[in-house]
Amino acid sequence: MEQMPCPCGLDALYTECCGPLIKGERHAKTAEELMRSRYSAYTQVEMDYILSTTHPDQREDYDEANSRKWAAESEWYGLEIVSTEAGGEEDSEGVVEFIAKYAQKRMRHSHHERATFSKIEGQWYFEDGEIVAPKPIKRETPKVGRNEPCPCGSGKKFKKCCGKKGA
Repeated sequence: MEQMPCPCGLDALYTECCGPLIKGERHAKTAEELMRSRYSAYTQVEMDYILSTTHPDQREDYDEANSRKWAAESEWYGLEIVSTEAGGEEDSEGVVEFIAKYAQKRMRHSHHERATFSKIEGQWYFEDGEIVAPKPIKRETPKVGRNEPCPCGSGKKFKKCCGKKGA
């Protein structure tokens, strides 16, 4: 683990990036840095860090046993920071939108969330998160009706050509 790349996705070693935060050697300077370190903590099943960086008002709902089980049973594939709003060193609040990629039981998942962070006495905390729903798929071409001519140019009705079950 000493020489492994940091799971958070930055081009740095774990021991120089998120490791010192998780070990309590220093605090995150920004909301994004806290988000990255929390992702890394999940990959390393460091649940004490997850609890300690959760806003004190939100800790009552934290289920350590289930969180530990979920983190340990997951295979982690990466973190993508989509956007950040505020959350800098001089700010007291921030929002980080991210996508965490993982698999469970060989099935891949993407957790897309807008997380809110707040700073109390100089320390950043995760406050809450809201799942970002996938955008609806927009059709590029109009839908072909079953009784309309098939767009492949065969001259047949769509239902008797490309729209046929098993076609």
